[in-house]
Amino acid sequence: MSIVYKASPERAGQWAAAFARQAPDMPFHIWPETGDPAAVEYLLLWQPPERIAETFPNLKMVFSVGAGVDQLDFDRLPPELPVVRMLEPGIAESMAEFVCMAALMLHRDMVGYIDQQRRKQWREIQVRAGSDRRVGILGLGQLGQASLDRLRPFGFRLSGWNRSPRRIEGVSTFAGPDELPAFLAQTDILVCLLPLTEATRGLLDARLFAQLPRGAALINVGRGGHLVEADLLAALESGQLSGAMIDVLDPEPPAPEHPFWHHPRIVMTPHIASMTRPESGAAFVLDTIARQRRGRPIAGLVARDRRY
Repeated sequence: MSIVYKASPERAGQWAAAFARQAPDMPFHIWPETGDPAAVEYLLLWQPPERIAETFPNLKMVFSVGAGVDQLDFDRLPPELPVVRMLEPGIAESMAEFVCMAALMLHRDMVGYIDQQRRKQWREIQVRAGSDRRVGILGLGQLGQASLDRLRPFGFRLSGWNRSPRRIEGVSTFAGPDELPAFLAQTDILVCLLPLTEATRGLLDARLFAQLPRGAALINVGRGGHLVEADLLAALESGQLSGAMIDVLDPEPPAPEHPFWHHPRIVMTPHIASMTRPESGAAFVLDTIARQRRGRPIAGLVARDRRY
């Protein structure tokens, strides 16, 4: 039995070290090295390799290195192969930290101050109380709820929208397509934490931006495919939106001539809002393998008909 890691090359050494500490007897390979392909029973990956079933005839399970699986090309995976999304606390903790940072930057007009610094301007912007700012989160799963918990101490008025109903103490919740307009109308800082599906692709578009209060701001930490980039640029130009924090794009990285690089109202980061911690990630993988081998229930098992 062995495991192959096929994800970020920059973090491969950290994963290898974590497995070496926690499971020193388990062979661990970093793609494209695989050892004996017939011995590989588990893959830890961001995207699957081509001809996965032929390459690894005894594969028992695939682990996504992220909290979601919408980046996976499921057409490359045998339909009977179990897929597990990563459930480790570092993902939610790091996402909640980033959402708080981004919300505070937009709340305290740091996007504007960064632009002023570039232009060597020294000008105050009036401060608003946190209680006067309404922060709304699209997507109330594990990451959305963790982000709401971290935002509470700042006094923001919090709300959330989800495909299906959720009840969260101290949060105004909305559900389903019929309640989306009401949610948007009372949101000053919109955070997208939705999975990317056919229903949510391109959701962040001109029609949605027009339903936000004038001068609202956007934080996209979902997927690049959620955003219609031209519509964001137009909304910023018109003043319908005042700023944006963008952590995800499609494709990544953006081309050197991409307008986001130098836009005065956009702060862009390289898909780093949430990261799996190798130490606790390895522990989750090993625990899941043990559960699978004993026939016990598996946390994070993906329903292939929903894929999130």
